[in-house]
Amino acid sequence: MTRIGQAVILLHAGDREEARNRLGEIWSEIGADGDSLHRCTLAHYLADAQDDPAEELAWDLRALTVADAFGEGPREAVRVFYPSLHLSLAADYVKLRRPDDARVHLARARAATVALPDDGYGNGVRAAIARLERRLATEPGPGRRPFPEQSP
Repeated sequence: MTRIGQAVILLHAGDREEARNRLGEIWSEIGADGDSLHRCTLAHYLADAQDDPAEELAWDLRALTVADAFGEGPREAVRVFYPSLHLSLAADYVKLRRPDDARVHLARARAATVALPDDGYGNGVRAAIARLERRLATEPGPGRRPFPEQSP
């Protein structure tokens, strides 16, 4: 986790390429049989380090798949991740101009907030969900106008 944290510091400092390289190395070392918590965390951060929205989506889906694979006892330990995982997927789908898919994951993120602590992290995730909800309120969906770039 220390190495993951160091790579995340690089990511937050704006060095996406180096962060992506370091996280990718750790992912390769851990492998498919590695610790699930590490794999979920890595995939979630690897998504953030991607330049291509489709790759970002693929990594976020991997993170969700790993989280879903936790057993009942350990799964409780990752419940706090679900709001962020679904929020990330919703944001990915917005980038890919798939607002209906984004709304599905945003609703799942909102429903999962019951697991969030009432602290800076929890409040930050709730605020990010609210921001994306406001943004999606103006995006196309059933009975809504199309994206301007898709207009005839």
